[in-house]
Amino acid sequence: MAHAMSDDQVAGELKKMTAFIRQEALEKAKEIQIKADEEFAIEKSKLVRQETSTIDSQYEKKFKQAGMSQQITRSTLANKTRIKLLSARQELLDDLFEKARGNLGGYTKDKGSYQELCKNLILEGLYALNEDQVAVRARKEDYDVVKKAIGSAKAEYKKTMNGREVQVELDEKNPQPEGCSGGVSIVGTGGKVDINNTLDERLKMLETEALPMVRTSLFGKNENRHFQD
Repeated sequence: MAHAMSDDQVAGELKKMTAFIRQEALEKAKEIQIKADEEFAIEKSKLVRQETSTIDSQYEKKFKQAGMSQQITRSTLANKTRIKLLSARQELLDDLFEKARGNLGGYTKDKGSYQELCKNLILEGLYALNEDQVAVRARKEDYDVVKKAIGSAKAEYKKTMNGREVQVELDEKNPQPEGCSGGVSIVGTGGKVDINNTLDERLKMLETEALPMVRTSLFGKNENRHFQD
């Protein structure tokens, strides 16, 4: 037969049950806290990785942009420097030929040398035209020299062409224009073909034909130039 518990026994049992429930609650709360801490740590790590990845991506993008900007700046500066250098070189070449143009008149002062020069210029035209009759045009002040040069040219032409003669007349109706530095023009085929052997024209030809050689002499060989002009 069961005995009824006294009030003290009941209170003791209630105390035990309360302690048990409290212990269970504390352990459960501890488990929940541990799990929450783990989930927080995982989520925090995930967020940190995401932020780190974003920062790394932004840094890499900015680094690439900075590198590209630097390349563009270097390229722009290099092109500007190259253009300035080419411009300075061209100015030097232009000045060189301009001075040469200003000195052309000096070639006509020595009458003997100038007569020989005119003879050779006339001969060049005679060989090129290969005609029986041609006209020579010159400056009015050169008529005396050119007439003598024509005689010498005709004689040399006959000698080199096995006795073939050519009629060469000085066209005094059509002198070289004002400003011409000297030299002659040889006209054939009834005035249709005009070989311009004036000193001015020969200098123009020299500017084109001798330019690569002059450029190399002044500035050295350009390894990047594949074509010579």
